[in-house]
Amino acid sequence: MTQTMASDLSPAATPFAVSARAAKKLVTILAAEPAGSAFRLSVKGGGCSGFSYVFDVSRERLDDDLVVARDGVEVRVDAASLPFLEGAELDFEDALIGSAFKVKNPNATASCGCGTSFAI
Repeated sequence: MTQTMASDLSPAATPFAVSARAAKKLVTILAAEPAGSAFRLSVKGGGCSGFSYVFDVSRERLDDDLVVARDGVEVRVDAASLPFLEGAELDFEDALIGSAFKVKNPNATASCGCGTSFAI
């Protein structure tokens, strides 16, 4: 399998999106990281609802990653996680009670209060 850049796809065909707010926050985070670093979003089994989102900063680029570039940063999603994130958007919420990355996932049928665990 070969790496897919979201920029190679039409907007309607892009399987995963990054909001402007998330990209803005990632610019700040990745500025403190080594060159070539990107934000990685993956899905793992577990969590209180069945699956959990995992957020990492990584320099590793897998051959089958989907790479979504926005405003100078990259978000990488591995091929195994992509089916769980089809049509989802990575967003960043900054509120009085706290700030966090959130995944707006149309595939999730339930999620926990922390927003990092979901069910399909």
